[in-house]
Amino acid sequence: MGLAKTEIFTDLQNEIALFAKVFGHPARVSILQHLFKINSCVCGDLVNEIGLAQPTISQHLKELKHLGLIKGNVEGTSVCYCINTENWSKMKEVMTQFLDQDISKTDCC
Repeated sequence: MGLAKTEIFTDLQNEIALFAKVFGHPARVSILQHLFKINSCVCGDLVNEIGLAQPTISQHLKELKHLGLIKGNVEGTSVCYCINTENWSKMKEVMTQFLDQDISKTDCC
């Protein structure tokens, strides 16, 4: 299997691709929606709320945290998660600039 060769792309292109990847799985979208809905930290009820196994939820939380869209704090034996508002705003700005590009009026295809 070949390498992704991400180094041949700009930092912005790689950043956009990482943001797009996080929305590529409905479980991660569902987790983010739940965190926005409750507008506070959530510790243990994601398994019940989302309906997936704990290891699966943990893997998706790891992806979201790695990208910085959520943050977590250790409280006793559990970790509580919430939206990282600063990084969420940055992601919105980057993705809005990318998605707001206008399509040229050309006679293509």
